[in-house]
Formats: sequence, C-alpha cells, structure tokens
Amino acid sequence: MNSALMFSKASDEWETPVETFNELNAEFGFDHDAASTRDKGWVDGGYFGPDNGFPELRDALAVPSWRIYGKAFWLNPPYSKCRQFIAKAALEASLGATVVCLVPSRTDTRLGHEHVWDARTNTYRPGVEVRFIKGRLKFGGSENSAPFPSAVIVFRPVASSDLTAGVR
Repeated sequence: MNSALMFSKASDEWETPVETFNELNAEFGFDHDAASTRDKGWVDGGYFGPDNGFPELRDALAVPSWRIYGKAFWLNPPYSKCRQFIAKAALEASLGATVVCLVPSRTDTRLGHEHVWDARTNTYRPGVEVRFIKGRLKFGGSENSAPFPSAVIVFRPVASSDLTAGVR
C-alpha cells in the first residue's frame, strides 16, 4: 500500500468522477457545491470555494447558513478537513438543507461516530443515510483508482423532535 500517497498533502482534494456526480445530481438536484473551485465545479447554482468572487463565500465552513443559497448541496470536501465539513453538513441539515457528501469510507474515524452513527441506539443518526461505493473510484479522470474506498453520506433535514426522541 502506498501510504505516502494516501496521507500526502497532494491527495487532499480529489475531483469528483463525473458519472458519480451526475447520478447523484439526477437524484437530488443540487443547488450549490459546498466545496469547489471555479474550474472544477459542476453545480450551476454556484459554489463555496477559495476562488469565489464573493469573499464571504470563499470558506464554506464560515458561511453562517448555506440555506440562503439553496436546499440541496453537493459536498466533496478537501479530505484534510473532512471532519469539519461533515460537522457543518450535519449542522446545515438540522437547519433544513440536504447535504450529499462524497468522502473516504473510514468507519473507524471520529467523524463517523460524531455525526453519522449513534452508538447508543446502534443506528444511523436521524436523517443520515450512508451508501458504500463498490470498488474504488477514479477521481478527476485519473488512470488509477483511489488508494481508499469511498462512501456517500446523505444528511437530510430532520424535525427537531426527531433529534431529541429517546434522549434521556
């Protein structure tokens, strides 16, 4: 295994395979890309990213509410900030957004246990769905597959009563 590639800074951003994006966009109808650049984004409604012409939209993590920009968001975050972006996706879903995330499938990490899986109930958290991708994706038109498996995590809006159900 090439762990130097897997954990290098060069592998921080992985351009979404067009087929993967198109399939999910057909299902969810994305209004906005939550982590992109002008030349790599496919969502017609716009994007949050470092080269956005509006300074307040350059850092998705600092945007107070994504819902101003739509209802359905695509998110393929820089993997070095995956945990922060998943936390933001969960927060945005609690505020009424649907956020569909393409992330490395690493079930042993804190991000999965903080925002995806509820160990107390041994189920996914309310409004969360995980889709494991068979095989390894080829990002950005590369010839080789990624050195890690991927998953799609869907955060859907959840009524506040559903979030507190069963809490003692």
